[in-house]
Amino acid sequence: MMTKKSTPASRASLILFLSQMIAALEVPLDLSQPPTITHQSPKNYIVDPRENIVIQCEAKGKPPPSFSWTRNGTHFDIDKDARVTVKPNSGTLVINIMNGGKAEAYEGIYQCTAKNERGAAISNNIVIRSSRSPLWTKEKIEPKHVREGDPLVLQCSPPVGLPPPIIFWMDNSFQRLPQNERVSQGLNGDLYFSNVKPQDTREDYICYARFNHTQTIQQKQPISVKVFSTKPLTERRPALLTPVGSTSTKVELRGNVLLLECIAEGLPTPVIRWIKEGGELPTNRTFFENFKKTLKIIDVSEADSGKYKCIARNTLGSTHHTITVTVKAAPYWITAPRNLVLSPGEDGTLICRANGNPKPSISWLRNGVSIAIAPEDPSRKVDGDTIIFSDVQESLSAVYQCNASNEYGYLLANAFVNVLAEPPRILTPANKLYQVIANNPALLDCAFFGSPVPEIEWFKGVKGSILHGDLYVFHDNGTLEIPVAQKDSTGTYTCVARNKLGKVQNEVHLEVKDPTMIIKQPEYKIVQRAGQVSFECTIKHDRTLIPTITWLKDNGELPEDERFIIHKDSLAIMNVTDKDDGTYTCVANTTLDSVSASAVLTVVDRPNSPFDLELTDQLERSVQLSWIPGYDNNSPITNFVVEYEDGMHEPGIWHYQTEVRGTQTTVQLKLSPYVNYSFRVIAVNEIGRSQPSEASEQYLTKAAKPDENPTGVQGIGSEPDNLVITWEPLKGFQSNGPGLQYKVSWRQKDVGDEWTSVIVANVSKYIVSGTPTFVPYEIKVQSLNDLGYAPEPAEVIGHSGEDLPMVAPGNVQVHIVNSTLAKVHWDPVPLKTVRGHLQGYRIYYWKVQNLSKRRRRHVEKKILTFSGNKTHGMLPGLEPYSSYKLNVRVVNGKGEGPASPDKLFKTPEGVPSSPSFLKITNPTLDSLTLEWGPPTHPNGVLIAYTLKFQPINSTHELGPLVDIRIPANETSLILSNLNYSTRYKFYFYAQTSVGSGSQITEEAVTIMDEGKMAMASRQVDIATQGWFIGLMCAVALLILILLIVCFIRRNKGGKYPVKEKEDAHADPEIQPMKEDDGTFGEYSDAEDHKPLKKGSRTPSDRTVKKEDSDDSLVDYGEGVNGQFNEDGSFIGQYSGKKEKEPAEGNESSEAPSPVNAMNSFV
Repeated sequence: MMTKKSTPASRASLILFLSQMIAALEVPLDLSQPPTITHQSPKNYIVDPRENIVIQCEAKGKPPPSFSWTRNGTHFDIDKDARVTVKPNSGTLVINIMNGGKAEAYEGIYQCTAKNERGAAISNNIVIRSSRSPLWTKEKIEPKHVREGDPLVLQCSPPVGLPPPIIFWMDNSFQRLPQNERVSQGLNGDLYFSNVKPQDTREDYICYARFNHTQTIQQKQPISVKVFSTKPLTERRPALLTPVGSTSTKVELRGNVLLLECIAEGLPTPVIRWIKEGGELPTNRTFFENFKKTLKIIDVSEADSGKYKCIARNTLGSTHHTITVTVKAAPYWITAPRNLVLSPGEDGTLICRANGNPKPSISWLRNGVSIAIAPEDPSRKVDGDTIIFSDVQESLSAVYQCNASNEYGYLLANAFVNVLAEPPRILTPANKLYQVIANNPALLDCAFFGSPVPEIEWFKGVKGSILHGDLYVFHDNGTLEIPVAQKDSTGTYTCVARNKLGKVQNEVHLEVKDPTMIIKQPEYKIVQRAGQVSFECTIKHDRTLIPTITWLKDNGELPEDERFIIHKDSLAIMNVTDKDDGTYTCVANTTLDSVSASAVLTVVDRPNSPFDLELTDQLERSVQLSWIPGYDNNSPITNFVVEYEDGMHEPGIWHYQTEVRGTQTTVQLKLSPYVNYSFRVIAVNEIGRSQPSEASEQYLTKAAKPDENPTGVQGIGSEPDNLVITWEPLKGFQSNGPGLQYKVSWRQKDVGDEWTSVIVANVSKYIVSGTPTFVPYEIKVQSLNDLGYAPEPAEVIGHSGEDLPMVAPGNVQVHIVNSTLAKVHWDPVPLKTVRGHLQGYRIYYWKVQNLSKRRRRHVEKKILTFSGNKTHGMLPGLEPYSSYKLNVRVVNGKGEGPASPDKLFKTPEGVPSSPSFLKITNPTLDSLTLEWGPPTHPNGVLIAYTLKFQPINSTHELGPLVDIRIPANETSLILSNLNYSTRYKFYFYAQTSVGSGSQITEEAVTIMDEGKMAMASRQVDIATQGWFIGLMCAVALLILILLIVCFIRRNKGGKYPVKEKEDAHADPEIQPMKEDDGTFGEYSDAEDHKPLKKGSRTPSDRTVKKEDSDDSLVDYGEGVNGQFNEDGSFIGQYSGKKEKEPAEGNESSEAPSPVNAMNSFV
């Protein structure tokens, strides 16, 4: 026999009451069975008098049951009342009162009986009552006159209706009257005032009663209240308006809502607090309503019985009231009787257990008749709340009723005993398909019926073994549960039901699907208003399921707005507004599962403008400004900026005043006198600044003496005989009052003169005439207005106007440092002769003649200025072997003084520049003709030229170096005895007595032998042969690949063979020589411009080396070739620009190809 596994509760039920498992079976309707009531009207049925009365009673059974009714305990003969009909195939009564009938005539207690050959089932007693909504009785209501501060109760006293009406207070305009801690409505509908105020005076306090069942509202006559004032008001401690006294009791039924109320009067208005004596108020079920005047506990039980105390308190004292609550209970089920299906000869029980307060009595009926008067049956035994059946026979079938009742109500339950002998049948459809998501429970149904109750077994697969173990749960109703279904749980399952009368089986199929997952969830977004935002939602799902993606906003549907654009995997929101702020949820649904992910969208923007600016604490020099911040638009306000406008002096112009933290909404502002202030506030957050607030009210401060004097006072003469005094005038609000003027005072320094003063209007300059040339003055400027002077100003030192210096520097000497640099010395002039601020000395110098060319040139004067009281300076950038003149002048703020006598000096020779060109012409078998031009800058007397050359073989190796010295007056040379068809490299430079200059290089090739050329002419032109063209293309491709590889390796800093060969093509004078054979290394032209060996000549750019001069860079002046600081320090280039060396000729180090060699002779 299969072992069943069930939950603990069902296992206990199985052990204690075996019959309950049988009763759980649903008898198929094709089998004989007693009636079962399936639907009936509620016990207390209030009907609308304007509509037909429908009393429901539906039942099932085999054969189909017949119906009968009783009214008020006696048979209700339906056929005798034309207004009463029964619905076909039903027991439901329909009483037609729409055509003149009255609902009140049919009020009463109705009960339905459903009967067939196997038994009779009865309904509850259904009490029918007609709804009532009576009118208020007419009454004359006198106006109520109440003293301010006294309590007041306006009674509603609504008419008794069925069901009771809902009460509310409104005025003539159908507006609800406001309620608060002071004024509120009680549970009885009365309106309570803890104390009245003058604003409570009105003539339209109206109580309304709404009868929901009939959808009508009844109105009481308006009540007039007039409140009169008496001074002073007398405060009083609280007193209860309801309930009265110090204690009261209340009974409530289990499961109902408990409402306790305390309303107190007093002045000031009392506050209500609730406690439970000896316990705590139940959590999660306790609520406070009506401003804590009502305590509400839902779903009460016997445990909620006890004493509840309300305490009313104000500043003068307190009062309290204790309500003793008793919770009674109408009967409620512990175990309701359930249908029994038994096989002949089996045993069974019906159990009817109920509880209540007081404890209910239990009575049994059989087929609607008390079991005490039912026929005796030896197989049936009644034992209190239990009926025991033993060795039953088919004739025992009947319907049994259990009634549990006490003073608060009753319970009635029908349970049949059906004795059948039936083989097993499976009610679940065959081959039913179940689909579940992996890792979720799978419930495979096997609904069955049989009598005796069949045993159920489950198998997996066609030839699978019986299922058992912890992987499965077997429920009593035949259901197989797989708590955690996996992919391998997929398959066919077979359910087998058997009893002693037979066996039956059924197959169902299970498919386990992959779960739907959101692999890319929407993320939290912050976006500025009017921007756009998108949320992503990418899902992964079982390929056999079709998913749908739905987007929600705040758990509701998305707004119908074209700004919301839904794509396959995302949601985009365009032109975002404040209303778009919220939580967005992506929901992915399939037929089997649903997953969701949410993200919050925060819409931010610049803050709204502050408002309600208010000026308080208005003093002469300060005022307090307060404001209310505008909405921060989800980005906290970091600070507030306060600006002011001076409506008197600068209307329409706003100035910065101060700023405060974003948590501050008041600020004390310092003010200046005689300003008509208006203020505005700007809020700032991370997004930006708000629009300015509306301007505050204007505030005019009183006038006062100036607090400040002008700043920026200076005294500088514009002419040799005047002193110009200037200052920054005060701004309008700094004047502190009307009539702003300035008192200007001056006196010559250190001569003991009295102050000379003058008062001028609101200007910024005053000129003192007739002053000595360039003498110091003490100056001060003081502001004043109609109310007085500002504090004593500080003194400043100024000077009267400057004049041109009177004396030239003397004893000018020139020391030649090298061919491009000279040092100049001079004696300073007496400071009295400067007649102004000494700015420095200026050297004018110019080249008179280039000694190499022996001809004069256009004179271009150059200037160098040496700041301060210098007595020497350096002249850089001179041209070698040239004649120069110079003079020196002193400089002040007015200009230059007279020049010193011109001083002539000459620069020595230097090394020449490279020859201006080198051409190689007339190539023959063994000779080449060289032509050249003299150096552009000989920098002295040329004494000779030097030519060096060497051959280059086809492997780029260099041959022996030949050195030839050429007289300086030569401009060409024919080289003979050269090898035919050979490339040569030439190095050529000029010399003076100082040394060698920069070299120029060139390459050339001698022509081929005539005999070989004739032989070549007789050979086939291979350049036109196909095989040769193909070979050359392959060679070109290979060379291209090698060049790319070389380029990559060069970028990586590595060396490669071509680079090594290039490194070998250096200047012949620095080539390493092989010791064994005296030959040179490989040739390269990459370093053609390298100078010869170190020390062979001066640098080609003619710069001065450190050891050539001991002068500091501070000795260099400011001129066309260099820049110097005020102290004469050098901050530019040391000399003039380098002259470009002559462009070199053909420097290709490649030997000519055979094709080129042959083509050159064509």
